[in-house]
Amino acid sequence: MILERSLQLASCLAVLALALGGPDAAAQPSRTVKIVVPYPPASGPDILSRMMADQISRAKGAPTVVIENRPGGGTVIGNEAVARAAPDGNTVLLAAPSFAISPALKRGNYDVVKSFEPVCNLAATPMPLVVRADSPYKTLNDLIADAKAKPGKVIFSSGGPASTLHLAIEVLRRAAGIEITYVPYPGTAPAINALMGGHVATVWADYPTVVSQLKSGTLRGLVTSSAKRVESMPDVPTLIETGVVTYTSDIFYGIVAPAKTPAAELAKLSNWFSAAIKAPDIQPRLAKQGLFPLDQCGAAFGDFIRNTAADYARIIREAKITVK
Repeated sequence: MILERSLQLASCLAVLALALGGPDAAAQPSRTVKIVVPYPPASGPDILSRMMADQISRAKGAPTVVIENRPGGGTVIGNEAVARAAPDGNTVLLAAPSFAISPALKRGNYDVVKSFEPVCNLAATPMPLVVRADSPYKTLNDLIADAKAKPGKVIFSSGGPASTLHLAIEVLRRAAGIEITYVPYPGTAPAINALMGGHVATVWADYPTVVSQLKSGTLRGLVTSSAKRVESMPDVPTLIETGVVTYTSDIFYGIVAPAKTPAAELAKLSNWFSAAIKAPDIQPRLAKQGLFPLDQCGAAFGDFIRNTAADYARIIREAKITVK
C-alpha cells in the first residue's frame, strides 16, 4: 500500500513538473508552425521552405515547422488560404513574385499589403536573359539591333505568361522600342528546350534552371535584371549598365503571415527565420540551389512588397497583359 501511494505521488509530481515547465519540458517544442507553399513538392520554393523548416525545428526552444503544399491557380489557392488563416503566428506563407503579381491580374481575393503581415524576405535568385552559345547575339545591343531590323521576327520566351520573367521582357521591349514575338512556356526548362532546338531566339530565365549551362558554356548570358552584377556571372552586365532601362528585379522568396498577427508573434517568426537563413550550414545548400540569402525582415520587407507589387501592377497595366 505504501509503495503504491509512493508511486502515485511520484507520478503526480512528474505531471506537475511538466505542467510547470521543468527543464525537460522546456526543451520540447511548444507549438507547430505551418508554412503553406503554393507550389508543388520539389519546386524551388518548396526546397527552400523545407530547408527553413528543418533548420528552425532543430533549434533549441523553436517550434516544429511543417510544410503544406497548396499549388494551383497560379499560387492563388495557397495565398488565399493563408489570408483566411487565424492570425496566431502558427500559419505563414512562402511568398514569391506571383504572390505580388496575381492581384494586378485580378486573380485572387487578397491584397498583398492589407491581407498579410511581412515576416522576412529570405532569399533571391537572379534572372538572366540567355541565348545559345552559338547565337550571333554577343550583347544585348546585338539582340535589340536585330529586333529593330526585323520587327516581330525575333522570338523571346520565358516561363509565363505574366510571370516576373515575362514582365522583364515587356520592360525591355518598351524601353528599347522593339517589336517582338513573345512565346510563353509552362516553365523555364521547357523554354530552354525550345531555345536549344532553335524555336526561339532568347529566354529570360531563372538562374537556378540555367546555371549549369551558363557555367558549361552551352548558354550565354546577355544581361540580368539584378541591381548589381552577380558574382557567379561576372561578365554579364545588368540592365542598368546597358543604359537601356533602370529596371531591377530578382525572383524573391519571403515569408508573410495573415493580417492582424500580433507583433509579438511576428517578432518570434522573424527571429526564427532570420536565424535559419543565416545559419552557416545553410549557406552551401542555398548556393547549390542558386539562391542568395537576403535576411530582410519586418517593415523593410513590407516596403519591398509594397513597392514590388506597385511596379508589377504598372508594368502589367502599361503592357496591357491579361491572363485568362
